[in-house]
Order: sequence, then structure tokens, then C-alpha cells
Amino acid sequence: MKKIKNIVVYVMSLPDEAVTISQLKAYEKTSKTPIRVLLLRDSRVVTKKDYKAIKGLDIYVACDFSKPSKIVEALLPYQAELLAITCRSEQFMRRFAEVLPHVPYLRTPSTESLNWASDKYEMRKRFRLYDKKITPKFSLVKSNTLGERERIAKKIGFPMIIKPTNLAASRFVSICYHEEELELTLRTTFRDIKKAYEAEHHLVPPRIIAEEYMEGDMYSVDSYVDSRGKVYHCPLVKVITGKKIGHDDFYNYLQMTPSGLKPRSIERAHKAAEAGIHALGLRSTTAHTELLKMDDDWKIIEIGARVGGFRHVLHELSCDINHTLNDVLIRIPKKPILPKKCKGFAVAMKWFAAKEGVITEMKGIKRLEQLSSFHKIDVNKKIGDKATFARNGGRSVFNLFLYNNDRSKLLADIRRIEKMVEVKVATKKTAK
Repeated sequence: MKKIKNIVVYVMSLPDEAVTISQLKAYEKTSKTPIRVLLLRDSRVVTKKDYKAIKGLDIYVACDFSKPSKIVEALLPYQAELLAITCRSEQFMRRFAEVLPHVPYLRTPSTESLNWASDKYEMRKRFRLYDKKITPKFSLVKSNTLGERERIAKKIGFPMIIKPTNLAASRFVSICYHEEELELTLRTTFRDIKKAYEAEHHLVPPRIIAEEYMEGDMYSVDSYVDSRGKVYHCPLVKVITGKKIGHDDFYNYLQMTPSGLKPRSIERAHKAAEAGIHALGLRSTTAHTELLKMDDDWKIIEIGARVGGFRHVLHELSCDINHTLNDVLIRIPKKPILPKKCKGFAVAMKWFAAKEGVITEMKGIKRLEQLSSFHKIDVNKKIGDKATFARNGGRSVFNLFLYNNDRSKLLADIRRIEKMVEVKVATKKTAK
């Protein structure tokens, strides 16, 4: 009896498990075939989480990814039933690439394209070869010596951005305006970055890149790329960084979609994103492109071969886009389902404390649920936890999701939040 291909493999993680599984299972209604979800993890990455207990997860398999024979053994019982394979986490893209040779009859990105998209230095080199106009000046930083700093300053100029080549969520991203800041930033980054790479179980040694700092408005777009390189775009997302609101940090403070840009600007953004996607040779994947708008010119900040953070929630709220399902459809391959119009506006907000230190008070958070635009909140920190900036490797105090079909009412609620919420910390000075 011929087996039905209905298993979707997720490599390493299932983000926002309940939402992801429910969005994927929606395909059963149209395909009239039960969808099964398989989570494949590298057993070398130790975790306390009980993945077998995830509601809706049909199959859980763990094996040693460093041994190809173990991956083959793990997948062999399911090979004839595999429908698609995906990875939703930036930090595990190289492990995803290790699995791909063992699913030869599925449509996937190439391992080379995943490696280019996972390393900001290799990515920049590909952009430069394809089209120098879409990328800023950049250089690999080999050390924190005087000679190396002088070389970087001469090649890039001040101000410049210093960032790791393989970390996501704006971690350890800093701006340097002069040589003293560059020396201090490199000193702390080289000191702390190794622990961050180890904590995220990266397979490559840490590297640091310096980039030309560009002034402009930040946007991002998630796009579906089919096996022939045709690109389908989701609505653009406007991004406001922590730096834009006066914080000395580069995390994505607020993401709003749709963007409100004029069609001509959106078309130019799409053109730049497609140039970057094709420069990396991405295919059979969702691509997340971060862009900078400088007047009528668009530059690529970076591209990931994955779904962007929070996008499965934002696009469903604002436009009824089943982002999780589309990420699978493009790999089957089938045309993604994109509505012509959106019904409203959605926001994801990351909240960081204004200062670093131990959290002593969190005001206004419970009142957020009373706002007309409130959708949900994920609280990541509690009183007694340490608040750390993203540029120093920290994560947000909470993530807040909002929706309203009236943009003005949504903006009003955002203003209320900014007045309502306060996260107090005890710094070393105040502790004394």
C-alpha cells in the first residue's frame, strides 16, 4: 500500500507551539489529508524541555547530527511519508543544513545558501558580488589591536556598526562614533561573545564584523521563494529600533504592519529584497529581509532563510495570512495564499528596561490587557531578574502584541503603553 506524504518536519524547534501547530493543521481542511508534525532535534543540544509533551506534536526524534548515519537512521522510518522540511530558528540554520543531504527528494534550500544566509560576513560578500548598491561597506574584525582598529576606521569610517556574524535578535550590536568607543565595544564583545555562541549551541566559532552606519527608516519583509526563484512578498513591516526612541541599543522596539508606504516605495523595497534573495541563491524557503530606506534608496541590512520573528502572529492578525502554512506550501511546492487586502493593523513590541540592573518593580503591565488593541503578552522577566540591554546579549522584559482595524486607535494605545509601563531596576550605584 502506497504511503501518504503528510509529515512536515521541523528541525530543532517549534516556535509559539500552539499557534504554529494550529496554523499548520489548517491545511487539513483544504487537502483533506491529516497533517503530522515531526520535530527533529540534535541530541547534543541538551535541554530541560519535555518536547514529547507538546500538544499536537505527532512525532519526536532526537539524534546526533554530527553523525550522518544517525540522521539517516532517525528519518528512515518516515522517508516515504515526508511532505516538507523547515527550520524556524536563526541559530539552528547550520544544523538544518546538516539534515538536508538526508532528505534528497524534498524541495529545500541548498546547504551553501543556508550557510551564506547564516553568516553576515559571507552574506555581505555575496551581496557585493551581485550588486554593490544594496550593501554598505563592511570588514571582518580579527582582533582589538590598535593596528586593526586603524585599518577598520580607514576602511569603514565613523560612525560604524559592530555586530557578531551569527547571532540574531540584535544581540551584541553596537554603534561606535569614535576610536575610544570602538576599542571599548570590541573589548567587551570579544570578551562576552564566546559564551553567547556556546549558550546558543552554534557550530561555528564567533566572528565580528564592522559595517558602515547608515541613517534611514527601517523596514522588513517576509517573502516566499519557490524552487525556481520566484518571490511572493508579505506586507512590509515598519520597524522602530530602540535607538530611535532614545535608547543606546539596536533592538526592534516596535514592528507594525502594514507599513503605510506608497506602492512605488513598496515596489522598490521588493526589488531590493529580491536582489538579495537571488544573490544568496535561496530557493524553496521563506526569506526574512531587513531593509533600510534612505530617501528613495533601499539598502539590505541582512537576510535570513527563515520566517521573521513574530510574523506568524502579525500577518494573521492584520491580513489573515497563514504564515506557517505558506512556509510549508512553498516547499511542497504550492503557491502561497496571500489576500489582496488587509483588514487592520498589528504591532509587536519588545520592552527593555531603560537601564541595566536587577528588576525591582514592574508597573502597568497588568493594565495592558484593558486596552482595546490588546491581543496577548509574553512576559520574559520578573522582579529579581536582571535586565540587560540587547547590545550586551540581553533579552526583552516582555513582548506585547496589539491589533486594531483603526490605525489611529492603535497608535493611541501605543502612546498609552509608553506612559503606563515602567520597569525599575537597581543598578550598582543605586544599590549602594
